[in-house]
Amino acid sequence: MQHDLPKLSISPVEALIITLILLGGISYAIIFSGVVPHVPIVLAVICLLVYGLIKRVPIKDLEAGLVDGAKSGLGAVFIFFFIGMLISSWMASGTIPTFIFMALEVVDGKFFYAIAFVVCSIIGLSVGSSLTTAATIGVAFMSVCSALGLSEVITAGAIISGAFFGDKMSPLSDTTSLASMIVKVDIFEHIKNMTWTTGPAFVLSLILFAILSPSEASASFEMINTLKAQLLKLEFVHWYSLIPFILLTFLAIKKVSAIITLSASVVAALAISFFVQNDMSVEKMMNLLFFGFKSDTGVEEIDSLLTRGGMESMMFSISLVLLALSMGGLLFKLGILPALLEGIKGLLSKQSSLISATAGTAIGINFLLGEQYLSILLTGNAFQESYDKAGLERKNLSRVLEDAGTVINPLVPWSVCGVFLTGVLGVATIDYLPFTFFCLLSPILTVGFGLTGFTITKSAKAAA
Repeated sequence: MQHDLPKLSISPVEALIITLILLGGISYAIIFSGVVPHVPIVLAVICLLVYGLIKRVPIKDLEAGLVDGAKSGLGAVFIFFFIGMLISSWMASGTIPTFIFMALEVVDGKFFYAIAFVVCSIIGLSVGSSLTTAATIGVAFMSVCSALGLSEVITAGAIISGAFFGDKMSPLSDTTSLASMIVKVDIFEHIKNMTWTTGPAFVLSLILFAILSPSEASASFEMINTLKAQLLKLEFVHWYSLIPFILLTFLAIKKVSAIITLSASVVAALAISFFVQNDMSVEKMMNLLFFGFKSDTGVEEIDSLLTRGGMESMMFSISLVLLALSMGGLLFKLGILPALLEGIKGLLSKQSSLISATAGTAIGINFLLGEQYLSILLTGNAFQESYDKAGLERKNLSRVLEDAGTVINPLVPWSVCGVFLTGVLGVATIDYLPFTFFCLLSPILTVGFGLTGFTITKSAKAAA
């Protein structure tokens, strides 16, 4: 964030009290009242405005704090819009359905948990949504698990691990985009840097699920076969549907800017969609980009899986980003964030303690608020200047935000993800938690790398 100097100088104790009151109120509203996070954040902003007026801070300075905070999220807003268009265009072009079909082709009775993990990972990467993956293919795997007479808790752990691997590493994911944009790191550079921790976590998880999997199993795969048959019937599966993905990958490797890369892939997908969709027109294409792709096959699992994307689908995330960043701007302007950092600056003087503190904060906000977006937003806002002062590249921060923020939310029973996953998979959060190997390993690895300095990138200025 770009800010002027804070208008107040307060003690760390006062800042801590204010923060606990605000976060306590927000967490109560989200967890116990079940409201969307937007409203309690707005109320928190009002409380901060009243606090500032009591402290005799001019209203124009308070408004400037709100605007400064929101400005820092404009980059994320544009990326979110392009991601929404990318998802809907990839649906229409058959890119995502082709990926889903390819993943379902490998499903077998052998090594069931490992296959469930890998397939959900691939589909999570393709769709960019952990919850969508779990609610569609995940439910299919739970049905197959019951038919095979296998463990439901291990299956749920494999599904969630794979889904959140995809959510974390997909350029289509809003949390991936959010983590990169909040600290001003190119999204593809962010994903590339995450492979250092995500790769080992994926491999270790795969090994553990393979060990736990039965060597032989047989049962009816009717649901999965139905999904494959429907995708073929809809004529969504084509080799040329992969061209938008290949183009996106090529441009990302060449380090072309995210906006240009996403735009090129959207244009390619729209061109292909005229060959895949029999009724595609310019008018339908325009509506597709804004409202998203709508599947109307009559098969609930297919429609739920393919009805995705569009600029409109990003409005929830965009509005939450702007509101949370505005609150962050006020927290800085009123001297609350600087006072908190001043109170723990002794912990932030070393690289290892800085990364551990970042991970602990992201995890703590997940448990306190039950909201993964806020764990990324608030933690990213609070620590980015500390990383600059420590001479660390900000991509280290964005990686920790995902390793200890994104993947922790499904492990919290009262969180948005925890409640949703328990509902759709039929397994209690506390039961599947020990088997979500990927989600458990990610924060351990990121803190471990921070302690050893392995894969931690120094800024050019610090390296010199």
